[in-house]
Amino acid sequence: MTATDPTGGEHPRSFGDRLRDALAFLTPLARTTTPPSPETMACFPIVGAGIGLAEGIAWRGARQIWTPLTAAVVVVATDAAVTGALHLDGLADTADGLFAHVPAKSRLAIMAEPEVGTFGSIALLISVLGRAAALASMEPSPLLLAALSCASRSVMVLGSRALPYAREEGLATPFLQPVVGSDRASQAALAGLAGSAIVATVAHGRRGLFGVLAGVGAGGAVLIAARRRIGGFTGDVLGAAGQACETIGLVATARR
Repeated sequence: MTATDPTGGEHPRSFGDRLRDALAFLTPLARTTTPPSPETMACFPIVGAGIGLAEGIAWRGARQIWTPLTAAVVVVATDAAVTGALHLDGLADTADGLFAHVPAKSRLAIMAEPEVGTFGSIALLISVLGRAAALASMEPSPLLLAALSCASRSVMVLGSRALPYAREEGLATPFLQPVVGSDRASQAALAGLAGSAIVATVAHGRRGLFGVLAGVGAGGAVLIAARRRIGGFTGDVLGAAGQACETIGLVATARR
C-alpha cells in the first residue's frame, strides 16, 4: 500500500507504519489515520509476540503478589484489556454462527448480531476457564505466552490466505486487496510459526513445542469448520481461530 506525500507523489508504507497499523487494529493501544492493508498483516505475528510478552511479564509480577489462581485471572483480564476483547468477541460470534442449525447465509447473519447466544456464552466460558486453569497450574513464563500469541496471529494470517472470504464486505475486507509481488504476510506468518515453536521449546522443552502444535491444530480446526459451515472466513472466524490456538496451546502445555 502507498501513502501520498505533500508534493502529490506516493511512497511505500514503511515497516514502522505497517507495525503501527497492525497494533492499532489488534489492540486499543495505538491510533492511525490510515486504513489497514494486506501488508499490515505481515506485522500481526510481531504484534502478537509483543502482546504475549507483556502479558507474561504481568503474569510474573502478579505471582509475586497473589495466589496462582488469582494471578491467572489477572493475566486473563490483562489479555482482554490489551486486545480490547476483540478475539473473545470473535469467538462468541463464531460459536453462535457455526453451531446454529440454519443455512449458511443465516449463520453469517447470526454472527453479525451484537447479542451473544448460548453457544457463544459456552465458548467464552470454556476459553476463559481453560486459560485460567492452565495458567494457575504453571510457573510464569513470558516466553511461552509470547510464542502462543505469535502463533495465534500467524494462524489468523494464514487462514485469511487459505480460505475465501465469506462476506461481500466486512471487518477483514481491507486485508483482501490484491498484493503485488510476493505475499509478505504469508511469509511472516510462516516465520512466526517457526519462531513460536523454537521459543516454546526453549521455554518448556517438548511440552512447549506440543503446546504450540496443539494450538495451531485447534486454530486450523476452527478455520476448517468455518469453510464447511459458512464457505470461508470472516474477521470473527480469524479471531476465534486465534483464541482457540492460545487456549488449547496453554492447556496442552499445562498437561501432566
